[in-house]
Amino acid sequence: MTEPLIEAVNVTKDLGSGAAKVAALKGVSLALNGGELTLLMGPSGSGKTTLLSILGCMLTPTEGTVRICQHSTAGADPEDLARLRREHVGFVFQSFHLFPTLSATDNVRLALDVRGEPSRAARVRSREALAKVGLAHKTKAYPRELSGGEQQRVAIARAIVGNPSIILADEPTAALDGENGQAIMKILAEVARERGHAVLIVTHDPRLLPFADRVVHIEDGRIIDQQPGKLQ
Repeated sequence: MTEPLIEAVNVTKDLGSGAAKVAALKGVSLALNGGELTLLMGPSGSGKTTLLSILGCMLTPTEGTVRICQHSTAGADPEDLARLRREHVGFVFQSFHLFPTLSATDNVRLALDVRGEPSRAARVRSREALAKVGLAHKTKAYPRELSGGEQQRVAIARAIVGNPSIILADEPTAALDGENGQAIMKILAEVARERGHAVLIVTHDPRLLPFADRVVHIEDGRIIDQQPGKLQ
């Protein structure tokens, strides 16, 4: 059996302290495999984004274990966690987080700059990533010259340019209209199936269900249900 690319085992997360302490996650276990697009769904405050942040090494669990490409995060210091993020995880968010003074190519290239990739090679790879998301003709465009859907494509290109094993997306279609949202989901599904990434998408939008290999429901900090997606 193939090892999961990323796995949370019995993860808990407490937020706040004293009388204000809240158990955001309560013994969550979840494994993500390459070539699979998983939707993580639940109401506001259910723990979706907290789990995504722990899987992406932006938060550390109070208890439990996270393994990324067979590397445990237990005992990892902030530098170790940052290295795991750089090497193995790409992020896509509801807000595109593009720098307005940089071209599409340069916004994508930032993900390679932090890895120390030589400038010329990074530029070539950035243009290739933009071509993969259908923006070969927009490499020199600035964010203000792009539609919302195009800006999200740039953000996806930035997430995949370093060829990470895992893509974590937090409400990536929420700021888009239906047509652009569907286009973005097609790209993320292709990223999972054609390139063998594990893709996890946090959403509350049932219109994304047709793109899922698996649907995981979380409520009150616990995973309450896992079902095959409509593509199964």
